[in-house]
Amino acid sequence: MDPSVAPPASAPLRSADAASLSLVGTLPKAHQGSFQPGLVVDSMVWRKIDMRILPLVTTMCLVGFVDKTNIGNAKLQGLTTQLGLTGHMFNTILTMNFIANCICAVPANLVLKRVRPSIWLPGIMVLWSIITSLTGLVKTYPQLLAARVCLGVVEAGITPGVLYYLTLWYPRHMLQYRIALFWGGATFAGAFSGLLAYGLSFMSGLGGLLGWSWIFIVEGIISFAAGVIACLLFVDFPDTASFLNATERAYIVDRIKYDTSSVGEEEGFRMKHLYDALLDWQVWAACLIDISISLPVYGISFFLPSIINGFGFQPAVSQLLSVPPYVVATIALVVWASWSDKIRKRSPSISLGLALCLVGYAINVSNVTSLGVRYFGTCLVVVGGYAGFPGVPSWLGNNLVGHYKRGIGLAIQAVAAQVGGIIASNIYRAQDAPRYVLGHMVELAFVGFGLCLVPIVALLYAYLNRRRDASHRAMGTESVVHTPESLRALGDRAPDFRYTL
Repeated sequence: MDPSVAPPASAPLRSADAASLSLVGTLPKAHQGSFQPGLVVDSMVWRKIDMRILPLVTTMCLVGFVDKTNIGNAKLQGLTTQLGLTGHMFNTILTMNFIANCICAVPANLVLKRVRPSIWLPGIMVLWSIITSLTGLVKTYPQLLAARVCLGVVEAGITPGVLYYLTLWYPRHMLQYRIALFWGGATFAGAFSGLLAYGLSFMSGLGGLLGWSWIFIVEGIISFAAGVIACLLFVDFPDTASFLNATERAYIVDRIKYDTSSVGEEEGFRMKHLYDALLDWQVWAACLIDISISLPVYGISFFLPSIINGFGFQPAVSQLLSVPPYVVATIALVVWASWSDKIRKRSPSISLGLALCLVGYAINVSNVTSLGVRYFGTCLVVVGGYAGFPGVPSWLGNNLVGHYKRGIGLAIQAVAAQVGGIIASNIYRAQDAPRYVLGHMVELAFVGFGLCLVPIVALLYAYLNRRRDASHRAMGTESVVHTPESLRALGDRAPDFRYTL
């Protein structure tokens, strides 16, 4: 092979393989940069990073998702009655929140490259906590609608921002486990929100406010406290991390820089990166998959208390019964993500999650009369949706090369998730209670579509990898010169890049 041609990512030059070594120091010279071999114990570095970053971002996701979905708990504590919400008013409130998210997600992720993460992400958190607490004081439908729109605008940058932030710290085949721990905050939020709503319901009447008001006020205060702590502890980028020594910083920078390419990634912004993301088929394929799995996630998050209440349980009991599915989902989430990183594939975990959702919704649209069986079906949806979801942004993040292209692609995918939320907000109608057959049927259709699309995308990635392998073998007799600059410009289309399946 011509020495000027970069070897494929599956060759020894792929620095991601170094993660399996107990000692760092075997990275090729082309990948060492300023890193000094043999001076860093690999596992210790990642443990230090995990302990510093993951608790903060997981807490962000937990309180953020509590504040986003607590309206479902508030609904059972007098919100609709006191504000006179009838017909589609409640669904409209949910929809407008997601529309605001959709509009602001991409611009918010572009801002993240200009404003330090330690300012931008905790700042978002503090702002949305104030809006959440003030929501508890609204007196009319227009006021509640305005508050939820403001919440949607402010929180739009948190999920795509954190997902992009994690790609700056972790190699792609270590990513899903970390995204899962972040998303575990959202999963656990379901359990936490139900327990907290149950406790806060006993504050109804205090200060002349009903239970739903105290849900917003107290949960907003908790988020504010978490945001202030995050402002003090959040770190920006590996090359400026004060909790790492100089050698560790150099090692992390090199690992990330050469994780997807033998010559590193493009880091400066050009309009080309925006066009590349918008015209890349895999971004839109990931969006369709994301919609298919975000529908169950948001549908079950907003309406689980109402669905369980439709089984015949009292509101307080319904709040408590919404807790166990989320606990199981949190455990499944971590186990699946660890397995996905171990096998270095994303499609199996996504497919498994969608399959569980399919079975769960099929149970709930059937004529089964047993409350235990219907509750079990609901649990399958929670587990499948929440445990399968992290695989989608991990998959896209693994297969987009270039800081800005990846950031824009993940933001577009986050918009797709909000589209799923918009759909989910309008298919569980008050007139369909208590069984919500229409909503379950729509969910079933989207889940089935996702189950068909995931293997198609995986097979297409496998085909592209095989074609690049064949092209690489053919280069042995040809003189093809690729400069580092040309390889960086090609990004995930470079001959040395291999897609994650």
